[in-house]
Amino acid sequence: MLKETTSILIHVTGLVQGVGFRPFIHRLAHKYGLTGWVRNTNENVIIWIEGGKGEADHFLETLRTECPEAAIIEDIMTDSVLPEGFTSFQIIKSQDVSEEVTGISPDISVCNDCLEDMENEGTRHDYPFVNCTNCGPRFTIIRDLPYDRKNTTMEPFPLCDHCKKEFEDIEDRRFHAQPVACSVCGPEYRIWISGKEVSSDIHDIIDRSVQILESGGLLAVKGLGGMHLACDPFNDAAVEKLRNIKSREGKPFALMFKNIDCAREYTDISEEEEASLTSWRRPIVLLQQKTKNHGTTGPVDSYKNSALSAKVNAGLESIGVMFPYMPFHHMLLQRVHICAIILTSGNLSSEPILTENEKAINTFSLLVDAVIVHNREIWNRTDDSVVRIINGKERLIRRSRGYVPMPVNTSLNVDGIIAFGAELNNCFCVGKGQKAIFSQHIGDLKGLETTLFYEQTIDRFIRLFRIKPVLAVVDMHPDYISTKTGMNFRDLPVISVQHHHAHIASCMVQHGLDEKVIGVALDGTGYGDDGKIWGAEFMVCDLTGYKRINNFEYIPLPGGDIAAEEPWRMAVSYLYRVFGTSFRDLKLPFLEELSTAKTQMLVQMIDRKINCPPVSSAGRLFDAVSSLLNLCQVATFPAEGPMRIESVITAGIGERYHFQYDGPLNFDITIREIVRDILNNVDTGIISAKFHNTIIYAIFENVKKIREQEDINKVVLSGGVFQNAIILSGCEDLLRARDFEVYSHLSIPANDGGIALGQLIIAAKRREKKCV
Repeated sequence: MLKETTSILIHVTGLVQGVGFRPFIHRLAHKYGLTGWVRNTNENVIIWIEGGKGEADHFLETLRTECPEAAIIEDIMTDSVLPEGFTSFQIIKSQDVSEEVTGISPDISVCNDCLEDMENEGTRHDYPFVNCTNCGPRFTIIRDLPYDRKNTTMEPFPLCDHCKKEFEDIEDRRFHAQPVACSVCGPEYRIWISGKEVSSDIHDIIDRSVQILESGGLLAVKGLGGMHLACDPFNDAAVEKLRNIKSREGKPFALMFKNIDCAREYTDISEEEEASLTSWRRPIVLLQQKTKNHGTTGPVDSYKNSALSAKVNAGLESIGVMFPYMPFHHMLLQRVHICAIILTSGNLSSEPILTENEKAINTFSLLVDAVIVHNREIWNRTDDSVVRIINGKERLIRRSRGYVPMPVNTSLNVDGIIAFGAELNNCFCVGKGQKAIFSQHIGDLKGLETTLFYEQTIDRFIRLFRIKPVLAVVDMHPDYISTKTGMNFRDLPVISVQHHHAHIASCMVQHGLDEKVIGVALDGTGYGDDGKIWGAEFMVCDLTGYKRINNFEYIPLPGGDIAAEEPWRMAVSYLYRVFGTSFRDLKLPFLEELSTAKTQMLVQMIDRKINCPPVSSAGRLFDAVSSLLNLCQVATFPAEGPMRIESVITAGIGERYHFQYDGPLNFDITIREIVRDILNNVDTGIISAKFHNTIIYAIFENVKKIREQEDINKVVLSGGVFQNAIILSGCEDLLRARDFEVYSHLSIPANDGGIALGQLIIAAKRREKKCV
């Protein structure tokens, strides 16, 4: 009986380039005795298989179930074709077939197999750029598609005979690994001290680095997506020096721990948090610091049994933690006699992370003890990503290395739309077919260098992803740099989108929602369609428009934008509204630290309506309470006040304050009751808990009322306030307990870093409905 045969042409789309997919296919074909070929195109991966029907069926099944860890298969299309009579299975030359693009892999942390290679003798022994098809640089080095070595910044490094043999050996783990290299043919590190190059020997570089760190010095080190600054987190003087260099008075620093055991000595780690920490993406994960931490025990080989410097996180109860993701990190942390190092972005205040060697050397040589650079060019600047686990789910706070440029799939045609994002925490977004492609974290568009980085990256994305821009979409705020950039971009037609509507839409896209929902957007500021400052919005909206149902009651914002940097201003504004001029007689600790002249000045500004725009903002209410509790009077980094309120909360408190919601949400009674508790010496943690409970119930009562009026049961939560774990988990739990369908952010930030996705999808829907 003749064996039934078949011949199939397969198109695989998704994240299938730069993740070892073609070698995997080659091995799979050999396993099942199939002939044919596999190739990359700029659209997808195409496979031709010929052989037994049963073997082909097994091939297709295994294709999905055993694909490389970092691969994401979105679709597999098969067509029966006439056999060509192939006698072997081959990887054939990549092909540029259209203006479409396939997924580009994010950078992948070094794998355990490569770390083992570093322990063995040979050209990869202690080689700090070791990689294979399963790990290594991807997005940071790619200049064009398809993903081949000639289109990356590895082009200047021709393969040596040994690496070439591995590259061409189907049985080798480095088969067609585009960044493959070794100590003979690949990039290398160099260390500069006092402005002079000292060494290119990796062992000498590591030795010098260890000596500098252990003596309280500072390093600048070129990484995967840019420069980092490093120091000993147990050394107060070193941390203080680092803060001075970065002009970063209070914002917490991230720590890179040697391993999970070391991290457990200082933080509480759940299963979900461990999964994020150890994933191939290796993000910074925000963890709870252990309350009693006086030193190291057990697994930690520390040369000083001491607690982390309080200057690491400036009194907050959380720490940003990550694990090594580059070979260099592993080499350094294996040698240094401390269990962790501070590893923070290598930039000066308000500037993007540095990537160019010459500029890094010139910038840092007089500021740190050594500058360590390598000669592999960084094409796409990329910061470390930041996540937080809330209600058992990973929530992105900053989306960058390890996540970008993975697209968000939509149900709409977003092709040719460029969404320019917001002013703060900027990311932009470009549309390709039905895919929304997010940029890496750009930052706050305030300085010239960041703006130039923003404009350069927009141009690079348009070229890399072969975008043909036809429509620009911007925030409604006329003074945002992102708005001005979009308004003047290539003479494109422009759509303006309201800030909080974009917040809600960005969350809707992640969950495939295209219908009317109850949207709750709580943040600091956003330009409203009435020309006022919004920031606490309850809407009924879909992807084309919105109706503002309710909001926090407007209150004067004394001094305008500076009030976000000086929370005491909002505290005075609330106190003046609630108590009148008699608030000065209250024996509140923060008032006793303010001069009478300052408070009088603010009262006069409010009375005369001088630079006191009305604001409806959840963020500013949190600021006011942080000031009342004497936790934060002048913020040293964005959202410091709200973060400090959350950090001091006492668990297990069910009480809450009163508020009025028969019109705009009014918290005058809340403020009065908080003041009463302060004067009665109620513990700050209890007041914080009661305040958080108040906000949660205020949200619930408003959403419940809207459901009764509008007959809508789906609730979407968005905006930076929902990065607060207490607020988000409390709202989700309470609303779900009352049978609401609740949607919140996961893979896209709830803060302004997610705005561009909402802008893009709103523009696409309006274009579809012809209401542009």
